[in-house]
Amino acid sequence: MSRDLRAGDGTGPLAPLRPVILIVDDDPGIRESFRLILEERYELVEAGDGRQAIEIVRTSEVDLVLLDIRLPEMDGIEVLERIKALDEQVEVILVTAVKTVRTAVAAMKLGAFDYVTKPFEEDDLLSVVRRALERRSLEREVVFLRSELARRHDFGEIVGNHPEMQKLFRLIAQVARNATTVLITGESGTGKELVARAIHRQSPRRDKPFVPVNPAALSETLLESELFGHEKGSFTGAFQRKLGKLEMAQGGTLFLDEIGTLKAELQSKLLRVLQEREIERVGGTRTIRIDVRIIAATNADLKHAVATHAFREDLYYRLNVMPISVPPLRDRRDDVPLLVEHFIRRYNAEMNKHVDGLSPEAMTVLREYPWPGNVRELQNIIERLVGLAEAPVIGVNDLPLDVLLPDSAVRLRQAETLPLRQATEEFEKQIVMRVLERVRWNRSEAARILGIHRNSLKTMLTRWDLGNRADD
Repeated sequence: MSRDLRAGDGTGPLAPLRPVILIVDDDPGIRESFRLILEERYELVEAGDGRQAIEIVRTSEVDLVLLDIRLPEMDGIEVLERIKALDEQVEVILVTAVKTVRTAVAAMKLGAFDYVTKPFEEDDLLSVVRRALERRSLEREVVFLRSELARRHDFGEIVGNHPEMQKLFRLIAQVARNATTVLITGESGTGKELVARAIHRQSPRRDKPFVPVNPAALSETLLESELFGHEKGSFTGAFQRKLGKLEMAQGGTLFLDEIGTLKAELQSKLLRVLQEREIERVGGTRTIRIDVRIIAATNADLKHAVATHAFREDLYYRLNVMPISVPPLRDRRDDVPLLVEHFIRRYNAEMNKHVDGLSPEAMTVLREYPWPGNVRELQNIIERLVGLAEAPVIGVNDLPLDVLLPDSAVRLRQAETLPLRQATEEFEKQIVMRVLERVRWNRSEAARILGIHRNSLKTMLTRWDLGNRADD
């Protein structure tokens, strides 16, 4: 859900951390009474009827609802039921006249936390609100710990709530049940090895070894020895027998990363392994039977490689028995806040830091960034930000320039052929344009962020023929 309601007026780094209370009452005077008591401690949102309240809960994250029972069109009981259907963790306090207390008590059976009666005392209201928010906090912590425990047990470091990720989780669970070969495809940095580890962890082979090999990191000669092992004296430097990764993975899983880089001769040998389930060590004559599940991964288009005869067609079909595709991060940007929270928690623990999170503006920048390096790039950035953080909240100005200005590297390369003054002008324009777009072309706000006078910004826009686009 959106956290926009937590941003308040944007003043102060701790504004995003205040609990959000939704006040639902058709009487503006009652809403004003609540506001006078609560506004110093909490972020407040108001609704004059049930439909408006339901829409706010549906589109934004709300911690607590102060809900009048008597509302026009839709009464409070129905609103309560519909709010709980949307998010059962939202706490609801009923607001009622004395003569309807029995109705309020009945509503508590439907999930309401408590009720207050009109007219209410300030201390009583603050007490019940505090208790409700404490329960909300404890319930969220329990849910998080349970989900974290399940995630760690079942899916390792894979994080995501996007529908494509939920589909991936289900597919991992299905594939893990059997021993067929799996081909994982996806861009670099999407977490293909994590998927392979999750499959192994949920399979009947979980108690046996998971052995990863990256063919791209080794020469053909070394890779053959790495996979199949070698006998003593089989080549210069082979001073003793060595078991290969296939033997080391006996009973378990061998993960072959970047399988598309495998040379033709090794493709042929791997095909024999898949067909015959046996190997021979380099320099050896004895056939060794193996029981190993093979999971391969690639960021290349193997179908194209087959068409151009760079990859064996028969090996491709042997590997592609159970295909799994991992979505790039740019296609599931709603998962960025979840991933950020996950990595901040990890690096806080590793570095003994106390970073609470990112400002709403910084999170917006991360969600809009195209992430060419996918989750790995995000992880590296969060590790760097946590390591360098001197405040509990990471702001926009703490983000790397290549994230703030994703086109800057390309434009800098293009600018190398321009005179210095023209190149500087181009780069300056890109910075100003990015800031203006982020603040929806509000000149005063953009000038404040850029640290320049509003008239200076106006002069720049006029020079670039953009003077008519920006309005306050």
